Amino acid sequence: MHIPRNSNITANIHEFILLGFLCSPEVEILLFVLFSIIYVFTLLGNSAIICAVWWDQQLYTPMYTLLANFSFLEICYINSNVPNMLFNFLSKTKTISYKGCILQFYIFLSLCATELFFLALMAFDRYVAICCPLHYPVIMTRKVCGTLVSACWVGGFLWLVTPATLISQVPFCGSNVIDHYLCDLGALLAISCVPVPKTTLTCSTFSAVILLITLFYILVSYIMVLRAVLQVPRGSSRRKAFSTCASHLVVVSLFYGSIMVMYVSPGAANQPGLQKFMTMFYSIATPLLNPLIYSLRNKEMKAALRKVMCKV
Repeated sequence: MHIPRNSNITANIHEFILLGFLCSPEVEILLFVLFSIIYVFTLLGNSAIICAVWWDQQLYTPMYTLLANFSFLEICYINSNVPNMLFNFLSKTKTISYKGCILQFYIFLSLCATELFFLALMAFDRYVAICCPLHYPVIMTRKVCGTLVSACWVGGFLWLVTPATLISQVPFCGSNVIDHYLCDLGALLAISCVPVPKTTLTCSTFSAVILLITLFYILVSYIMVLRAVLQVPRGSSRRKAFSTCASHLVVVSLFYGSIMVMYVSPGAANQPGLQKFMTMFYSIATPLLNPLIYSLRNKEMKAALRKVMCKV
């Protein structure tokens, strides 16, 4: 990684120490076991959804294709932070290299941005399916769906290029101890040598823009969907539409509710305990809960998951 010329004190920092959760070795072993179980169940749950969509031809629709891609994203997301956290539970040094820290920051937040784009795309899919059902097969073709999925991935990783570049230019000196279990935005800004208001403002702006734009789009989409659903006569179609939309809105609420606390104003988040908890919630708990949320009230998905279990 290139180290800026105006930040020669940063060149002395070759590694950071991730404090993680300040607790005794015995408690760390318990946390290692707990998060290992959560990690395995998250991988199994999201992998099961991917296999269900892959093996069941009845699920070869844009909605389930998006859900399978979303589950793959969740697997990538949890792999961007949990394995290193588990390693640090058993490590005495708990170190991460400077380059590794910047890379983790970029990948972790890029996946976060990709998830925001995916949630907006899934809202668009439900809007077209419910508000324009006759045009849905023409609009959401397999090619269009693939293009939109690719755009979410590319857009998410491009969105974080500027913040990651700015963070790599922040001068670090003195303490190299990060009071977090990963290289997160607020935790890195907290140990900079000097105040970096421009970097803080730019990163906050990038975070706020993607959060608010995608959230606004999702809310508008579901207001339109709700109006359309309320015009449908009471029956199975109406219940199915409500059930599908409710699952998505629960995921949106969990993810956006926790993430907005963290990244709209990271410079003001001076509570390491709160930072760790909120990061843990949206990056570990949400990927664990998503398979349950999307499958519990979905008959087609439950039937497909039973087939997967039988094949396994």
